[in-house]
Amino acid sequence: MVTTRHTPSSCTGHDGRAARGRGAYRVGMTPSRPAEALDWLLDKSVVLGWSKVGPAVRRLWWPADPPPDALRGKHVVVTGASGGLGLATAAGLAALGADVHLVGRSLERLHEAERTITAEHPDARLHSSACDVGDLDAVESWCAALVGEVPSLHALVHNAGLLPPERRTTAQGHELTLATHVLGPHLMTFRLAGALRGGRVLVVSSGGMYGQALPEHDYEYAEGEYSGVKAYARTKRMQVVLAEQWAQHLAADGIHVAALHPGWGRTAGLDEALPGFVKVMGPLLRSAEGGADTTVWLAATPEQWPSGRFWQDRQPRPTHYGPLHQESAEARQRLWEFVREQTGVPAV
Repeated sequence: MVTTRHTPSSCTGHDGRAARGRGAYRVGMTPSRPAEALDWLLDKSVVLGWSKVGPAVRRLWWPADPPPDALRGKHVVVTGASGGLGLATAAGLAALGADVHLVGRSLERLHEAERTITAEHPDARLHSSACDVGDLDAVESWCAALVGEVPSLHALVHNAGLLPPERRTTAQGHELTLATHVLGPHLMTFRLAGALRGGRVLVVSSGGMYGQALPEHDYEYAEGEYSGVKAYARTKRMQVVLAEQWAQHLAADGIHVAALHPGWGRTAGLDEALPGFVKVMGPLLRSAEGGADTTVWLAATPEQWPSGRFWQDRQPRPTHYGPLHQESAEARQRLWEFVREQTGVPAV
């Protein structure tokens, strides 16, 4: 069943800081010591762990797939669902029986995504609506409309992302990657928190965040020479820190939060943004479905995973490699206050 709606686009308490070390938590099948050692080697090698080699090896011990009807009767939202990882995520969730709400900037592209999914899953229940996640006014309107129609959500997947070639600003004057990756998702999460009670919030970050420290100030990237790649990576670092903070603030409502990185997945967006990287790494890149695997698993597994962790290939991962780019408690709090001031949520 496919329905379409258009919204105008002018439209427990896990301690997050404790998640920075190597996660000891395991779900499902417990790997042997040799498997754990191999998993560690894959993670630290980067090329092996983040490429398609990682899941090909780790599936020997990773947790079981969700049951075929794990999401039957449940509503999930996927932003950036018109292509790439978002489309693959939406398809994976639809295959498990979910009512999937596809969100993107272009209703036409969302219709194309619907056709792609229903070609493989004819019984998919899809609901498309246009909203620019970087436009805070659009997010406000879209959330109000969704809550009026869908009082209960099982999961919200923040997947919308972009890598602009030069500095751009939104209708509210915010730098584009900051608005799309940080401010819009934060506003959406708290506006939908009532519907998400007992549910899950997933943030699709990037391994690129390992190379960037949390900014001490200048969140809008107004100073210095602008780099789209750096803007992307530093807002992905902000996402990971923010997800840890969401986990603490939303624990009372039983909402579990996870950030994750999908590894190196081959998508049209990556081809356009980093053609040189794709040329070199092409044979080792994961498919979009491979990149979406952990997102789908976190949304659908009946196991209750710990809130506030950072994941890749169905297991928690460190958010820093050793002391590199460790942020202070003060820097984390400054980010929280900035985001709260710019979005108005949560209220003091």
